[in-house]
Amino acid sequence: MTDHEDISQNVSRSALYSEDLAPVPASARTWNTWNYASLWISMSLCIPTYMLASSLIEGGMNWWQAILTIFAGNTVVLIPMILNGHAGAKYGIPFPVFARASFGTKGANIPAMLRAIVACGWFGIQTWIGGFALYQMLQLWIPALATMPAIFPASFGLATGPAICFLLFWLLNMYIVYLGIDSIRKLLVFKAIFLPVAVLALLFWAINAVEGGLGPILTQPSRFTSDAAFWAFFVPGLTGMVGFWATLSLNIPDFTRYAVNQRAQIKGQALGLPPSMTLFSFIGVVVTSATTIVYGTTIWDPVVLAGKFENKILVSIAMIAVAISTLATNIAANIISPANDFANLAPQKINFRTGGYITGIIGILIFPWKLVADPTGYIFTWLVGYSSLLGPVGGIMIADYYLVRKQQLQMTALYDPKGQYSFTNGFNRYAMLALILGIVPNIPGFLTTIKLIPPDAVPAWITHLYSYAWFVGFFVSGISYYLIMRSYSIITTTGTNKQGVNYVTAD
Repeated sequence: MTDHEDISQNVSRSALYSEDLAPVPASARTWNTWNYASLWISMSLCIPTYMLASSLIEGGMNWWQAILTIFAGNTVVLIPMILNGHAGAKYGIPFPVFARASFGTKGANIPAMLRAIVACGWFGIQTWIGGFALYQMLQLWIPALATMPAIFPASFGLATGPAICFLLFWLLNMYIVYLGIDSIRKLLVFKAIFLPVAVLALLFWAINAVEGGLGPILTQPSRFTSDAAFWAFFVPGLTGMVGFWATLSLNIPDFTRYAVNQRAQIKGQALGLPPSMTLFSFIGVVVTSATTIVYGTTIWDPVVLAGKFENKILVSIAMIAVAISTLATNIAANIISPANDFANLAPQKINFRTGGYITGIIGILIFPWKLVADPTGYIFTWLVGYSSLLGPVGGIMIADYYLVRKQQLQMTALYDPKGQYSFTNGFNRYAMLALILGIVPNIPGFLTTIKLIPPDAVPAWITHLYSYAWFVGFFVSGISYYLIMRSYSIITTTGTNKQGVNYVTAD
């Protein structure tokens, strides 16, 4: 009997166990270096990545400043990505189960829900992009779609035509969820073939539309008038770049649990993430810079740009391709992980399909069209905002796994409601305290950013901490957690802590 079969037999009746959350047996761990590299190439090759780079140009950077910011941010986030991926590759467990070791068997639902809600936001953004692509196509053939009477309040910022297309595309996503995860394989193949071609076509257009080719595009100057102005934008921009993949830096065990060995996940991620993000972003930078020269205004959304082309057939093909590519990315990147997270709430009752439906509903309620309406909101509110929540979670999990437990977990206990990871009624109070300590310093800056409090209501240095939101949360929570655990726990291999809580480091 294998270790996996032994664990499954011992805990299969546990309320914390399900087939989706069970450790992957060694025989099923088949992902190699190329699998992880291709995963990240596929993940990076999406419209939000293009928009991310373009938004930095819109914010005032020149091309090399934007590319440097993106490369630096993705290199930084690669570190927690690899560190958290270690547990998945070693034990074959998904993110919600891994989080039980540090937050408790019930407490793990808190980081899982934080991560899931963000995934719902990304699902909404991708669905809006796909729906708007359909709108750009349909309004060419049905002009009345663009002049339909408003049915939503002005505060929604949502025109009727785009809203109808958004809903249609949302229903298509939900239908794919109903069919199951296997239904997107052909879509992913289509995306892998077509989207690079479409992006290169945009690059070709940019080079040919501007007299002199790349020369004038790459000589577009930065709009910052001083070093202070540059750094004021660069720091939150860098945090936003880290925040872009902050979700995956937590739930990367959902993917590394299938790794043949540690080397595969480490090398594959290093080869796949920073280079592909930087290269695709460079194309976005070039094309966006070209729009400034050609149209006299910066168009940072490629869907809007494609809609400006005069050939109806060309625009229709491009928009359909964007919609299908977005559909494939959305299901793969923004449904699988939150489905696991929601399943962790009630493993015996919530399956992939139910978790997908929950994700879809929340994705609408988050008003994604407002998040991508302007680059300032996209970076400073959305990306930086949620990074302030996920940074602390990452700090705690890494401190627990590497500094407290020395990379040793007791597998059966992760599925035992009364085992050593149950702490106090299923919650590790020290992890909760460290989480709060990491979030609190960023609250004033967030409230200032969304204009709930005036900028002069708190000292400027406290407000400015928000520009470093992910970094502040990561280090404050990680260090606090380790110090608290050292102060209040007598860590042995079989003992309890000073508070009488069952706490051990696994053999």
